[in-house]
Amino acid sequence: MAKRVASLATFTPTAQADGVLTTQTFLCMGGGAATDIMTISDVVQSGQATSSAFNAMCIARSSTNSITPTALALPNSDGFTRATSTVYTTVPVIFWAAGTAPNRSPAVTIARLQLGFNAFGGTLRVAFAPGNEWISLGLAGTTGAVNQSENIFSCQNAGSTTSGAQSISVTYEMS
Repeated sequence: MAKRVASLATFTPTAQADGVLTTQTFLCMGGGAATDIMTISDVVQSGQATSSAFNAMCIARSSTNSITPTALALPNSDGFTRATSTVYTTVPVIFWAAGTAPNRSPAVTIARLQLGFNAFGGTLRVAFAPGNEWISLGLAGTTGAVNQSENIFSCQNAGSTTSGAQSISVTYEMS
């Protein structure tokens, strides 16, 4: 397995209830094939707000996948950390816009990791210990199926009404 980093250079998350998310206010990641296993090992969020703004961010899985995701464009990126890595057979699906955005799962039985921080110059890093990484399985962004294969980094309604701009970088592997 070769490590990759997916990054959004800047975006402003919007505090939203579970359900269909607003395009360009989240980062969504998943496998390119039904048998793909995505293992997230590191997340870094960096605040870019010009005044104090609490971003009630979380990582959660989707209850209904997005439909027709839009490919990333510069200055956003997704690529190998090592230039000599072998290309994957199926390309991961990384996006922040889609014809139909994903549904962040409202189920209390689905894992959700709170990643809140002050976007006014704040930085948050989560480094999962080996064996405790965030893992998802399956195909993202094509059918709208309920399979929890998409990982969504988004802002939830948790007392936060005004979020600030931020960047995000996620280190992951596919197998």
